Amino acid sequence: MEYKRSRYSGYIKPLFGFIDLIIINLAVFFFDINLTDVYVFCVYISLLWVVIAIKNHFYEIERHTKLIQIIPLLFRQIIIFAVVLYAFIGFFKQPSISRLSLVYYILAVFACISAFKLISTFLLKKYRTVFGGNIRNVIVIGSNEKTRQLIKTFKRRADFGYSFKAKFSVNDHGFSLEKCYHYIIANNIDEIYFSVAELSNKQINSLIDFADNNLRELKFIPDNKDIYSKRLKYQYYDYIPILSIRAIPLQEPGNKFVKRVFDILFSSFVIVFLLSWLTPIIAILIRLESKGPIFFKQSRNGFNYQEFDCYKFRSMRPNKDAHLHQATKGDMRITKVGAFIRKTSIDELPQFFNVLFGDMSVVGPRPHMVSHTSMYAQRVDKFMVRHFVKPGITGMAQISGFRGEIETDKDIINRVKYDIFYIENWSLLLDIKITIQTFLNAIKGEEKAY
Repeated sequence: MEYKRSRYSGYIKPLFGFIDLIIINLAVFFFDINLTDVYVFCVYISLLWVVIAIKNHFYEIERHTKLIQIIPLLFRQIIIFAVVLYAFIGFFKQPSISRLSLVYYILAVFACISAFKLISTFLLKKYRTVFGGNIRNVIVIGSNEKTRQLIKTFKRRADFGYSFKAKFSVNDHGFSLEKCYHYIIANNIDEIYFSVAELSNKQINSLIDFADNNLRELKFIPDNKDIYSKRLKYQYYDYIPILSIRAIPLQEPGNKFVKRVFDILFSSFVIVFLLSWLTPIIAILIRLESKGPIFFKQSRNGFNYQEFDCYKFRSMRPNKDAHLHQATKGDMRITKVGAFIRKTSIDELPQFFNVLFGDMSVVGPRPHMVSHTSMYAQRVDKFMVRHFVKPGITGMAQISGFRGEIETDKDIINRVKYDIFYIENWSLLLDIKITIQTFLNAIKGEEKAY
């Protein structure tokens, strides 16, 4: 089975945020605000801008967002930003700051960012309309007034960037979801829209499972039936209400930015203050006991099912089965040094370089060997949902007792359940909690840490 390997517009929103930060910082040097320390001021406004933007959902502008929805966002962002700017005077005791220059600065920032936001939105729409770029392939399942209106919207609003490929009518002779699935895979469909009214509960569950296991986005065209998720995202395309089956917090640019900053800071701290002196010691101990490399490199599946090289301190004697079979209790391949660093989780520390390079996060679903990922994707329902986010060094499943060897199907099923809960309920506080609990578990020792 093939899985979707690419996502769209992943860097557009973060890029817009970065450009906004450049604007608010460069503008400082064009006005005589009379700052005591201009760099402290720049750090202050940058951090506060990001926080306000996250709370204000300032960068949550979708391809179907209307202009009338963007303007209130701009005003809210600038008004709150102006308030925190004036708070800087009292908080940092800067009575000599020119209030008038600060007003001019705020107006200039508002004008520049508003112009940039409106122009970039316009250009993106033109890019989709004229050049056919930034396109998502979609299909619609169902044949009623709402589905017909939605298809008309897809065809009429080229600026939305949806390429309508096919409609499947449930009442047509020979209709089956299996035909839909084959079409979706064969034609690289990104999003599936369906009318709840026309499918049975069994068919809806089958469609949800297919979308989850194949990394396709599934969206409802609602009616009066029960909806099978508590994490729904409600949106309008023109006047057509659309529900998304799963809201993933880490798909929001603000949350993604916060998590990436946390990953960079935390991994840098570990590399500088721990690995810098611990690595030579572990390297000597490993080489004294057995010949072979200090680090063990293994291909694993990460974000969007893409493969990457995961690094660990080598804890086994070199063997040809290392990439096929995970360690088991009493595994004869494990060295004495290896047993110690596995028990204390020291062998995982080189993965902080994976975090720094962007292949992994500090917290997330643990990545599996490529051979195991393919096997579990076939055997375990919704296993592929784990690949909607970056894999982690530790995760909710690991602190909940489901780390290490997979002995029964129950182990991997529960691991997937915890991973999906984490994906749907992510927060920075949850990451911090999991990180602290992982550290405490490493000190206490864990039964399956072998």
